Amino acid sequence: MADIIALVLPFFGLILIGYISGKLGRQPATALGWLNFFVIYVSLPSLFFKLVSRTPLSELTRIDFIAASLAATYTIFLLVFLIGRFLRGNSIADCTIQALAGAYGNIGYMGPGLALLAFGEAAAVPVALVFCFENAAHFIAAPALMAFAGGDARPRAAVAADVVKRIVTHPFIIATAIGFLAAAFSFEPPLALQRLIDYLAQAAAPCALFAMGVTLALRPLKRIPAEIGYIVPIKLLLHPLLAWIVLGLAGNFDPLWIYTAVLLASLPTATNVFVIGQQYGVWQERASATILITTVLSVLTVSGLLYAITTGLLPPDLFP
Repeated sequence: MADIIALVLPFFGLILIGYISGKLGRQPATALGWLNFFVIYVSLPSLFFKLVSRTPLSELTRIDFIAASLAATYTIFLLVFLIGRFLRGNSIADCTIQALAGAYGNIGYMGPGLALLAFGEAAAVPVALVFCFENAAHFIAAPALMAFAGGDARPRAAVAADVVKRIVTHPFIIATAIGFLAAAFSFEPPLALQRLIDYLAQAAAPCALFAMGVTLALRPLKRIPAEIGYIVPIKLLLHPLLAWIVLGLAGNFDPLWIYTAVLLASLPTATNVFVIGQQYGVWQERASATILITTVLSVLTVSGLLYAITTGLLPPDLFP
C-alpha cells in the first residue's frame, strides 16, 4: 500500500497544489493561458512523439485493441445518454454533455503521466491509441448530436468540416501521427533535438496537473446536480469495469495494455466536457461540478484500482 501512496500522492498532490494556488493566487483565469498553451501545444505533444516514435510499428496498428476500448467507452456514453433522455426526460443537448461526463475521462492531462508512472514507458502506446481514437470519437459525437438537437444551427457540411478540422489539427493527434511516421522509417532525431524533446516531455505531467488544479479552483462548486448520483459511479467504477470485461472478451492482449486501458477508463471526467458545454451553452455549471467531484473522488477509486492491479487482486484477463 505504501507503494501506491508513493505513486498517487505526488500525482494528485500536484493537482492539489494547483488548486490551492488557484484559490490563493488571486489571478484571473486568463493568467493560465500560456501555461495551458505550453501543455497542449508543446509539452504533451513532445511526450506523445517521444514515446510513439520509439515503438515498433506492429504495436501501433492494433485495431482490435482500439475497437474494444471504443466499444467500452461508447457503451458508457450510450447508457448515460439513455438514462438522461428516458428516465429523467432531459433534452438531447443536455444528455449529450451528461454522456460525455460519464464517458470522457481526463486521458489527456492525467492519463499519460499516471500511466507512465504506474507502468513505465511500455504504457505509452496504449495511452496514445486510446487518446487519439477516443478523442476523435468525442470530437465527432458532440457536434453531431448537438446539430441533431438544434444546438448548432450551422449547415451540416460546415459541422462536418469543423469536426475534421478539430481532429486533424489537434496537437496531440498530430504529434502521435508524426511519431507513427518516425517509427515507420526508424527515424532518430539528432542528439540536440532529442534532448530538447526529452526536456519538454519531462515537463508534461507536472505542468498539466498543476494547470488542471488551478482550473478546478477557478470553477467554484455552485450546486450539485442530481445527475451526479449516477454519473459519478458510472464514470469511476462502471467504466473501468466494463473496459476490463470487454478487453478480456475481445482478445489476448498484453496484460500491461489491458491495465493501461482500464486505468484510463477509471480517470475522472475531462475538463474538456466543461469546454464543450460552454461552447454550446448547455449544462455548464453542472459539468464543472461533475469534473470537480469526480476528480476528488478519483483519489480513492484510482488508488484502489492501482492497489488491485499491483497486488494481483485484479487479473489482467478475465477470460484467459
